[in-house]
Amino acid sequence: MAVELHGRTPRIVRTQRIALALLVLSGVVNYIDRATLAVANPLIREELGLSVGDMGLLLSAFLWAYAFSQLPVGALVDRLGPRKMLAAGLGLWSLAQAAGGFVTSFAQFFAARVVLGIGEAPQFPTAARVSRDWFNPRDRGTATGIWNCSSTLGTAISVPLLTFLMLWVGWRWMFIVMGVLGIAVAALAYVVYRNPSEVALTREERAHLTEGDTTGETSHLTLAEWRRLFAYRTTWGMLLGFFGAIYILWIYASWLPAYLQMERHMSIARTGWVAAIPFVFGVLGSLLGGRITDVLARRGMRPIDSRKWPMAISLAGTGVFTALAAWMPSDAVAIGCISVAMFLCYVSTATGWALVSVAAPANCTASLGAMQNFGGYLGGALAPAVTGFIAEASGSFTPALLVGAVLCIVCAVAYATIIRDPIPAAELDPAGVVAPAE
Repeated sequence: MAVELHGRTPRIVRTQRIALALLVLSGVVNYIDRATLAVANPLIREELGLSVGDMGLLLSAFLWAYAFSQLPVGALVDRLGPRKMLAAGLGLWSLAQAAGGFVTSFAQFFAARVVLGIGEAPQFPTAARVSRDWFNPRDRGTATGIWNCSSTLGTAISVPLLTFLMLWVGWRWMFIVMGVLGIAVAALAYVVYRNPSEVALTREERAHLTEGDTTGETSHLTLAEWRRLFAYRTTWGMLLGFFGAIYILWIYASWLPAYLQMERHMSIARTGWVAAIPFVFGVLGSLLGGRITDVLARRGMRPIDSRKWPMAISLAGTGVFTALAAWMPSDAVAIGCISVAMFLCYVSTATGWALVSVAAPANCTASLGAMQNFGGYLGGALAPAVTGFIAEASGSFTPALLVGAVLCIVCAVAYATIIRDPIPAAELDPAGVVAPAE
C-alpha cells in the first residue's frame, strides 16, 4: 500500500484526468458521428430515394468496416502507442463524416461510411490500452466505466443535438459541422496526450501503475504473440459475449428513432428527446459497471471474475428487458423497459472492456480488446441490416427485438462458461516453455 500511495504522484493523477477527459470527449464525438445516419434516416431516404432495406445496408457498411479494421488496428495501437493512433483515427473518420454531407448517391454514401468505420476503429482499443498504461489494476474498472460511458453519453446527446442541427441547417450541413469538430478534437488529442514512454516516470510511479498485475508483460508485441492470442478460450469467450452485447446495442443505436416513429407513431420532434432517455440510463450503467469491478476486486475476487460475472448477468438481463419492451403495448412502459435494457447493456460493455485490462499482458491489451470488439461488431454489423429486413418483411419491429433478446441470453451463457483464466505473458512469449492450458 505504501508503494501505491507514494507512486500515485500529482503528475500521475493529472495525466489520468487528462487522459480520461480526452477519451470521453473523443468517444462522445465518435458516437455522435455514428448516429448522424440514424437520425437523418427519413430525410436521407426521401432525398436519395432509398428503401428501408437500403438504409439497413448503409448502417451496416460502417459496422462491417469497423469490425474488420479492429484486428490490425489493435496490433497497431500496441506497436505505435495510443497517442498516434487516437489522433490518426479521429482525423480520418472526421474527414469521412464531412464527406457524407456531399454525397449524391447510395454508392458514394456507402464509401463514406466504410471510411468512417476504418477511422473509428482505433478509439476503444486505444482507450483500453490507456487504462492499462496509466491506471493501477484496482482502478482500471472505474476508469474504463468513465471512458466507456462516452458511447452512451454521445448517443444520448446525439439525438437531440443532431435533430436540432438537421432541422436548422439541413442534414448535409449536419454531417459537415460534425466533421470539422472531429478534426479539431484530433489536433487537441495529439498535442495534449502522452504515452508513458514519452514521460520520465520514476521507479515508484512505474511500480504504482503495475502493482497487482498478474499477467506480466512482453517487451514488444510480435506477430507470433498476436496470433497466439487466438489459441485461448478466454479470447473466444470475450468475442462471443461481446457479439451479443454489441448486436443489441446497435439495434437501439441504429433503429430506435425510426422504431419510435414507425412502430410507436411519434413525431420527429418528440422522437428527438424520447430516444435520448434510454441512453441517459446507459451512462449510469457504464459508470456503475466499471465501479462494480473495482469493488469486487478489492474485496478479494479474482480480477477476471470481478469482470466476467457482472458482464454475463447484465447481458442476460438486457435480453429479458428487450423482450418485455417488444411485447408492451404502452409506449411509456416500453420506453421504461428499453431504458433498463440500455442500463444493463452498458454495465455489460463496461465490465467487458474492464476485463481487457486484466486478461492479457500489457503489450497485448489493445490487441485483445480489438479482438473482443471484432466479435462484438460482427454482431453490430449484422444488427442494422437484419433488423431492417425483418421489420420490412414482417411489418413490425417486434420480431427483430425478440431475435436480439435471445442472442443476448445465449451470448451471456457463452461468456460465463467459456472464460476462466487470464492469459499470462510466459505463455505468449515464443521463448516460453508453458503451453496454453486450454
